[in-house]
Amino acid sequence: MRLASFIALASAVAGTLAHTELYSVWVNNVDQGNGRGVYIRSPPSNYPLKDLTSPNLNCNVNGDKAVPRSVSVKYGDKLTFEWGHNARGDDIIDASHKGPILVYMRPASGKNWTKVFEANFNGQSWATERLRDARGQHSIFIPDVPAGDYLFRAEVIALHEADAYYTNNPARGVQLFPSCVQVRVTSNGKKALPAGGAVFPGTYKNSSPGIFFNLYKGGPPHASYYSPGPATWYEAKLKDGYIGQVGTPRNKRFVAAPPAN
Repeated sequence: MRLASFIALASAVAGTLAHTELYSVWVNNVDQGNGRGVYIRSPPSNYPLKDLTSPNLNCNVNGDKAVPRSVSVKYGDKLTFEWGHNARGDDIIDASHKGPILVYMRPASGKNWTKVFEANFNGQSWATERLRDARGQHSIFIPDVPAGDYLFRAEVIALHEADAYYTNNPARGVQLFPSCVQVRVTSNGKKALPAGGAVFPGTYKNSSPGIFFNLYKGGPPHASYYSPGPATWYEAKLKDGYIGQVGTPRNKRFVAAPPAN
């Protein structure tokens, strides 16, 4: 009985220690500093979301609350997202947590999300494995959108328990780690975000591709995996993002654009 209790406790602790959250962004390889609660709408913990009907799927817990600052960018700038486990530059996410990485964007006052980046299994490794190698950093390029305030929603999806549905077994289910960055686009492009797009909750369902997936023996080939959500916007694919380290964190707080009106 004691052994069983110990194993259960160890499993719970291991799960907790394996989580991740967004810590910072970089603009054109320049570190913008620790952005949690400053320009990132940070959740109170690095715990995953599993309930596909939760409004927290938009920007995680407390993600509906604006933070003081926005990161200023223009068309063509490289925006790099940096994840960490408990700190910048640590082990990022447990090696068992294999899965894709996605990025969406929307106007700050909007509801519909446009997918601008996705990385899955590339034939050799999962996006999360490459993220660990890149010290938690992956990048996109700002599309030629109209000037204004936007939210960029970066998301890590962990599939190590996705061989069951959360609705059938709340102890398991796909693990979602969304996080939103407040971004001000200063260039005035002509490519409006497409109508429609993803909505949270709503787009991710049990029946969606990429929500149920068995990583283990007897499961499908990893290369057969498709991430959930709509296709990546064509305009974003004209200069596609990538997973790769752009620099070493300075661990400084952020001072930048004034708060969005």
